Amino acid sequence: MLRPMNIPSWLPLLLGLLSAVGPVSTDMYLPAFPAIEASLGGQHGAAQITLAAWFAGLAVGQITQGTLADRFGRRGPLIVGTAIYTLASAGCAVAPDLFWLALLRAISAFGGSASMVITRAIVRDVSDGHAAARMLSKLMLVMGAAPILAPTLGGFILAVAGWQAIFWICTAYGALCCLAVVALLPETLLPERRVRLGPGAQVARYVSILSERGFITHALMGGFAMFGMFAFLAGSPPVFIELFHLSPPAFGMLFGICAAGFIAASQINPRILPRLGADRVTHASVRTFLAATLVLTLVAFTGWGGWLAVAVPIALSMASQGFTMPNATVGALSRHAGHAGSASALMGTMQFGLASVSGVVAGVAGDGTARPMAVLMLTGAIGANICDLCRPRRQ
Repeated sequence: MLRPMNIPSWLPLLLGLLSAVGPVSTDMYLPAFPAIEASLGGQHGAAQITLAAWFAGLAVGQITQGTLADRFGRRGPLIVGTAIYTLASAGCAVAPDLFWLALLRAISAFGGSASMVITRAIVRDVSDGHAAARMLSKLMLVMGAAPILAPTLGGFILAVAGWQAIFWICTAYGALCCLAVVALLPETLLPERRVRLGPGAQVARYVSILSERGFITHALMGGFAMFGMFAFLAGSPPVFIELFHLSPPAFGMLFGICAAGFIAASQINPRILPRLGADRVTHASVRTFLAATLVLTLVAFTGWGGWLAVAVPIALSMASQGFTMPNATVGALSRHAGHAGSASALMGTMQFGLASVSGVVAGVAGDGTARPMAVLMLTGAIGANICDLCRPRRQ
């Protein structure tokens, strides 16, 4: 049983490996959207529905996984979830059409959500405040390698082996995660802290969590940040590959540059928190997000500057998320140590619910330009700033 005072130095690496299931599964197949549509007979933009199905599966899965993690501990639900993700990813590799691909993506997301929600609960089990922010930043350093490498890797795999190979790699990654949990992950939830609640009591717990202003404002701040981030994820392949004619490998490298900014900011974040405080850092990050997306929207509607003028404000907005996301997570969970799994699950459901809406709208509203993506990212920035104005202040 792992206790807060005995945190092994390798634990953030393991949690990062698990958390990276999300970015690996999301980002690696983005360059393959046109190839998937051509192979499975979908219309232009149809592959984005599989991304929306992934987000929807994450939203539904996280609220379930959090309840299970609070009742049965962290290890068991993680083992089952990663096994489901692994099997469903194998199914995606052999899917005969877009319907089955979307369905299996939703199932794999349901299982993969365990790796996302339970890792946040583990961080809350063993740390809080600035210590939790430091641990989350270490975790993001590991999981941040996934969005840097995944699209580039996906582009090269697509060039030599086809889109199905991308999902076989996801299958292997899921199997590795499952084995790592079995072999290495200690239990962090003491038996006496586990909660057995009926459906009515669980609903009451969620209502109680939602009634806390610090939780709802910080969770929604992170949710609107993800709304903007996943508008970029869903909208960028047609913009850069089809509109600006970047090759899939070139798009992967551009995506990696944006992810590198996110990682760099997430590592700077814990170093400046003791001096500047979480409030000032978070406030500055969401204002930067807003300024960058305003510039992006202007560029998208004027057509000025080509692909580089679109890429630069996107990269700046993604870098701002490296400050916003860990601080929003700590702010949302800081007063819910007794039910971190439920709070983390509720936060994840809210955030990925918003992300799934963004993914669907990006697919439906796509018009061959950067305008829908820019407007959606700006919407996320406005929402994050409203939440920043409404949240309680902390140190």
